[in-house]
Amino acid sequence: MGFLDNLFGGGPTEAEITDTVYFDITSDGEPLGRVEFGLYGEVVPKTTENFKALCTGEKGFGYAGSVFHRPTHNLYSIIPGFMCQGGDFTNFNGTGGKSIYGRTFPDENFDIRHGGPGTLSMANAGPNTNGSQFFICTADTPWLDGKHTVFGKVTKGLDIVRKMESLGSQSGATRSKVEISSSGAL
Repeated sequence: MGFLDNLFGGGPTEAEITDTVYFDITSDGEPLGRVEFGLYGEVVPKTTENFKALCTGEKGFGYAGSVFHRPTHNLYSIIPGFMCQGGDFTNFNGTGGKSIYGRTFPDENFDIRHGGPGTLSMANAGPNTNGSQFFICTADTPWLDGKHTVFGKVTKGLDIVRKMESLGSQSGATRSKVEISSSGAL
């Protein structure tokens, strides 16, 4: 497994689930429902630990209260047929966020390929710039293999992700405030 497998389309699109976390999602304060994620802690333990700790807020900061829309910047966040991006709980506009290891941490590996709708992957600003931002794929995204670390998948609530997706646009702007009202581990 690794870079060459991903480059030539090989390698797995999922791994054994070691942890389960959740987001409760709202749209303009109205509940959309819960999305549960299975995390691949055996393959990407640092990335998994970061995401899990940000879901629980155990380090004093995390995803609860953060949004999927970008109110002041022209940065995408929900693009139908592509993905829903979130995780900026510092600037709330797609320019911020931080990991439990500091502002950023290195790419752990690219052993798992993007496997289509429900794939959970780290957003970044280039190599080795993972922080807290992530995206949930809503379609096949093989061009992201070898560039973004896949660390989990939606295990329950893909219908909620589809509801979120329906609130987006090709520019990424959302028709409502799509928020992670609460999050945690199961």
